[in-house]
Amino acid sequence: MSYEFLGTRREPTFGLDTFGDVENGANGQPVSQAEAIRQVVAEGVLADRVGVDYLGVGEHHRAEMAVSSPDVVLAAIAGQTERIRLGTAVTVLSSDDPVRVYERFATLDAISRGRAEVTLGRGSFTESFPLFGYSLADYDVLFTEKLDLFTHLREEKPVTWTGTVRPPLDGAQAFPLTESGSLPAWVGVGGTPQSVVRAAAYGLPLVLAVIGGSPERFAPLAELYRRALREAGHEELPISMHSPGHVAETDELAAAQHFPHHQAAFAKIGAERGWAPMTRADYDAMAGPRGALFVGSPETVARKIAWSVRTLGLSRFQLKYGAGALPHEQRLESIRRYGEQVIPRVRELLADD
Repeated sequence: MSYEFLGTRREPTFGLDTFGDVENGANGQPVSQAEAIRQVVAEGVLADRVGVDYLGVGEHHRAEMAVSSPDVVLAAIAGQTERIRLGTAVTVLSSDDPVRVYERFATLDAISRGRAEVTLGRGSFTESFPLFGYSLADYDVLFTEKLDLFTHLREEKPVTWTGTVRPPLDGAQAFPLTESGSLPAWVGVGGTPQSVVRAAAYGLPLVLAVIGGSPERFAPLAELYRRALREAGHEELPISMHSPGHVAETDELAAAQHFPHHQAAFAKIGAERGWAPMTRADYDAMAGPRGALFVGSPETVARKIAWSVRTLGLSRFQLKYGAGALPHEQRLESIRRYGEQVIPRVRELLADD
């Protein structure tokens, strides 16, 4: 299928991603997960209103991230929006069933009148594996086989398929059928060359999760992907980039609002994974001109996005706009500035190239 409407290197599109992070309320305690989900819906509606091209909702199964069923949340947003494309960041295909994933997002595509996408990944969090009865020992084979099945389902024809991680299919077909003939699907990767080559082999667009270091480090992976596409006989396909950030009136205010919540979220995950605590110096380096955090005034963030688009040859940029318990009102303000000020400014900067 053609992916031209998802953006080209000459005319990129701009999105937002969220994990449904649970904010702290007025009493200093986390709001309910139900309230956090309603906040995501409101944020998606605002994103559509201010001209954002795409909203990705991540799947997690943790107390501090409220969304475990992105397709349901996206369907609620679809009913209140008109133009924004709706997808995931990411769907953990390894611990789900490819047939059910395809059918859920094909249903979302119908509800949204053709605005649905799905980004498939192995998942950087592993809670879904024991929750749904899968072994982490099968981490690689689960994703490899299920991605293979999913690519067959995208043809929207009867499928005959055999693997080791789920029962075989013999002439089975997933429903509903999409009006376009196939559901747009991306593969999200964290920097593994094998994952990049696999996405290219299946002819699927790529999302690079740049959450540390510098976007420059991912340039060789972008070129590897394009080379692998050519070698597999595929046309050039979109590359997107997902990175965290926050937009406020000034650089100083953006960092003051974002840092304590980003640091706390990093500390919680880091304690589970053995990472060293994040210092303010670490944060400031990542928020600098070549780092992975897109934090600052609209002009600062726009210039950094434009640089990233040029550096990696991006077709889309996706800002992960929430950070831990960052208040809902600050997230809304960040979305407003991103849509009304950052995106137009990035387009101006790229038009000058």
